[in-house]
Parts: sequence; structure tokens; C-alpha cells
Amino acid sequence: MESKIKWGIIGPGNIARKFASDLLLVEDAEISSVASRSREKAEKFATEFNAEHVFDSYEALFASKTVDIVYIATPHNFHKDLSIQAMRHGLAVLCEKPAGINQGEVREMIQVAQENQVFFMEGLWSRFNPSIQKVKQLVDEGSIGELGYLHADFAFYGLDRDVDSRVLNPNLASGSLLDIGIYPIFLAFLLMGKPDEIHAVSNFHPNGTEVQTSMIFHYPKSQAVLYSGISSNSKMEAEISGSEGTLFLQPRWHEASAYTIDKKGVQETVELPIQGIGFVYEIEHVHHCLRKQLLESPLWSHQHSMDLVELMDTIRQKAGIKFPFEG
Repeated sequence: MESKIKWGIIGPGNIARKFASDLLLVEDAEISSVASRSREKAEKFATEFNAEHVFDSYEALFASKTVDIVYIATPHNFHKDLSIQAMRHGLAVLCEKPAGINQGEVREMIQVAQENQVFFMEGLWSRFNPSIQKVKQLVDEGSIGELGYLHADFAFYGLDRDVDSRVLNPNLASGSLLDIGIYPIFLAFLLMGKPDEIHAVSNFHPNGTEVQTSMIFHYPKSQAVLYSGISSNSKMEAEISGSEGTLFLQPRWHEASAYTIDKKGVQETVELPIQGIGFVYEIEHVHHCLRKQLLESPLWSHQHSMDLVELMDTIRQKAGIKFPFEG
């Protein structure tokens, strides 16, 4: 077997813990290092996932030459600076979505990746989910005819979180849109492309955090109706409807383990069980890219990340979503 690809984990929180648990399922992956501003947190994570090296600063890990690639799993507002630091040390980067807060940040990250000739990808794991991959293939093949309507939502109740948490603290790029609204936006973009027109409206917490956003993507012959929120739960199902049939990704659609196709009243459900939590497919794809010495993913390219953040910037501008640190 080829030598293992050594991973460094930046920010050992809940998302990193899920990601690392799936790294253990990938045969040619090794969790080599972990860094946190809290040495205690880093040591606890290292013990749990058998990482050899522990660092109490991100810079120390980047300079350590103990890893091939880092997974950035900090709050959103740290993504850009940490990704850039890592890439300037010659490291490949998988940065948890959203890659950056706005177009300017993502553009700068891509520029640094190109200047340093290192692999960089936004960690949008749903792009690699087997059911979502199959649904895209069916849509592209015309299996449900001409697309007319897409609906996708993603919500959970988060107003009981601490006001200093990443969910509710505006200084940490809080709110639903960047955290979970990115999923419905991604699905519409993946299957329908960039819309001609966007309508968006939000409601806000007293501290300025956006707590729910409804969006309509308008195309010449179709529309996508999208929603994200942290003020209640939602069904979290995706419906993709065309002139000859409808596809459903069951709850929670962004990590689907099956899809259903309905044509002329006849329904067929195809089970595609996921490995682990669902990060395995993204990890395997990153490994493929690294083995092939690619600098970006053919499935989720730098341009895809730019297009996605452009859509989110437009939604934010329409709905009045702004963070204090953006000036």
C-alpha cells in the first residue's frame, strides 16, 4: 500500500471530532497532529484519535512538518487566515465550509493556493454524498425531464445556545445562512446553476444575528425555494421536480443514505447507505486529488467555491446580513 496521508486537525471541536472519526475509517489516512489554543483540548483529542503530535498553537503545527494536509475546523471567521498560514507553509488545505465569509476572503485563499502550488478545497462534504451524486447524474441525464422546481430546507433550534457560541455571536460570523443555509444554496447551484435573480428576506436576533432566511432563486423556466433557520426545526427534505418526474432526498437530505424517484405515480427508493458519518467520501476524494498531484478538485473546484460565495453574498446583501468585523 502507498504511504499514508498524514492529517493535521486545526480546531478540535464537534465538527472536527466527527471528521476525525471518519478519517479512522479511511485505510490510507493517518491523524498525525492536532492543534488548539487550549493544550488540554488538543491533548484530549489526540488521546481519543491516537494523534502522535499535539500543539497549543496553529502556527507551530503548520511549521512542524508532521502533516501533508490540514483540516480547518475553527469558527468561520478564522478560516481565511488559518488556511492562508497553512498554505504559505506548503501544506494542502481542506477548509470546512464556508471557505470564507465573503468573496474577497475566498478569492484571497485561492490566490494563495495558486501562488504556493498547493491543493486547496472547501469542505462541502455533501458534494461527495453517493445519493446526491446519483441525483445529479439523473438530473443531468434528463431522467425527470426539464427541471421546474427545487425545494430544500435546513433548520434546527439554536436560540437556546450561549450568546457567545458560534451560532449566536456575530463576531464569529453567527446565524443560519453561512452555517446551514449553504446546503440548500449549494444544492440549487449544483443542479440548476446560477440563477438570473435572487429574492431573500431574513429575521434577526436582538444582537443582530440572522436567525432565519427564505430565498427564491429565479431561472428562465424554473425556480428554487430555499430556507435556513435556527429559530425552529424543519423537515429537511429536498424535492427536485421536473416535467417527467420528481426526485426526493429524504431527511436529513444533506447526508442522505437513499433517494426516491417518482415517475407517473410509481415510486422507487434506492438505498445508498453511507459509511461512518458521511465524511469518508470527501476524504477519499481529497486523497485521490493529492495522489494525482491536483491543486483543486474537479468536483468542487475553486470556481465552484467562488460561485457559491457570490450567491451567498448576494443573499446577504438582499436580506441585510452583515458582521461587525466586515466594517
